[in-house]
Amino acid sequence: MIDFHTYCRIRELRCVEGLSITKAASVLSLDPRTVSAWAKKDRYEPRRTPRRARLTDPFVERIQAEIVLGNRNAAAIFRQIAAQGYTGSYTLVKECVASLHKATKCQSNQFLPMQWMLGVLQNGLPTETLAEELAGTINSTDLEGLLNRVRDGGLRERNRAIAVLASARGIPMAAIAEFLMLDQRTVATYISRFRKSGARSLFAFERDGLKKHELPEYKDALFSILHSPPKDHGINRTSWRVIDLQLVMRNRGLALSRDCIRKIVKDAGFAYRKAKKVLTSTDPAYRERLETITGILSELSQSERFFSIDEYGPVAIKIHGGKALTGPDEQRVVPQYQQSKGSLILVGALELSSNQMTHFYAEHKRTEEMIQLLHLLLTEYRDQKKLYLSWDAASWHASKRFLSEVDRVNSEDYRAEQKTPEIALAPLPSCAQFLNVIESVFSGMARAIIHNSDYGSVDEGKTAIDAYFAERNQHFKDNPKRAGNKIWGAERTAPVFSGTNNCKDPRYR
Repeated sequence: MIDFHTYCRIRELRCVEGLSITKAASVLSLDPRTVSAWAKKDRYEPRRTPRRARLTDPFVERIQAEIVLGNRNAAAIFRQIAAQGYTGSYTLVKECVASLHKATKCQSNQFLPMQWMLGVLQNGLPTETLAEELAGTINSTDLEGLLNRVRDGGLRERNRAIAVLASARGIPMAAIAEFLMLDQRTVATYISRFRKSGARSLFAFERDGLKKHELPEYKDALFSILHSPPKDHGINRTSWRVIDLQLVMRNRGLALSRDCIRKIVKDAGFAYRKAKKVLTSTDPAYRERLETITGILSELSQSERFFSIDEYGPVAIKIHGGKALTGPDEQRVVPQYQQSKGSLILVGALELSSNQMTHFYAEHKRTEEMIQLLHLLLTEYRDQKKLYLSWDAASWHASKRFLSEVDRVNSEDYRAEQKTPEIALAPLPSCAQFLNVIESVFSGMARAIIHNSDYGSVDEGKTAIDAYFAERNQHFKDNPKRAGNKIWGAERTAPVFSGTNNCKDPRYR
């Protein structure tokens, strides 16, 4: 008796390769009579040994009828046939019920599905046999194409071809999915696609249509936005960010992910280009002054405020260059000689506990402006106990007149009369403007408001700066965080005192 694999080889050598009985027997080391007998059989049939007669044989039909009616209780069936003359044991009845139930369950599928699919996969079933078995369900052209995919295709192609062939053979979808180790829904998709559109659709692995970032309407809309300034779309910036582009696209009813936006602009050759400059301090008392400031911040109480103070400017109101998304063949230029529309100087103070920015505009960088800022902070933070002022080593920050004014507002009579907090000075090391936390805020503002700008007047520039700081202050009112825990907008470094920080960005000054 041969096994199934040997049977498949016999059929292959005889029907596919066309070997004679003698040559096939020689290849398989079998008797020619054995090869001849099995080559004539259309399907594999295991050995059938004669079964001994049993006492339950006269009652098989009765037992089968009970099983069909849903009664598989061996004890109940034993009592019924015993009343009809059965003289055997209960064990024989129990075994008979079990075997008949199994046969009834499998009688609609008498061949072995797993072996059949394995035979197809291993090219063990002759094409003629498959054509006979699948006649009426798959035509010869599709059958040949499916078998070619099984023999020569990759894993995805083999799985799809076997799923279709097995379904045409009548194998349940659960068995197909188990054999291929796939989900039943996946197998159902393969079969449905073949039935609807044929083999070409079944093996079409390319995505139907274009991807979203390849659609012309999305690309055209995105570049039409890129070619206009952000302020035309209600965004208070002078250069585009991906998050801004996504917002404007969504407002136009064209939802697009940030990754798709990056893909479109990158494929078009757009790129950001930047440079980095490192600043250092030459102050011999650098470490001592830095430790003093960090010590104050580490022990700052709820009734105390620490301010990082500096001036921004003067900055001319004219066409400014900067970093922006640039097309592959586009060369952005800024006129070397321009007629300035005016200039402005911004005086600001960043409170580190609440991350709030206080600012005003000045004509000059002088002691008068520092005194004005001093009284502005005394008025705004009147409910505090002590205010620390920290700035760089500019001459007007430590002039005799300013120090005299500090002594005056710190006097007991003045504080009692005006009910103002005490003022304490915490100057930065010389040549260490990169430690001045407000420089980080100024750099972010410059990148968003000054970089790539072309304001028509000084007032227009001031309006944009005021709006920027109003949005920033409101953000930290809604999301309270100490300075350094969150970078707002485009600030290049965390606004926090650190010896490794480079808060000042010379690219935007």
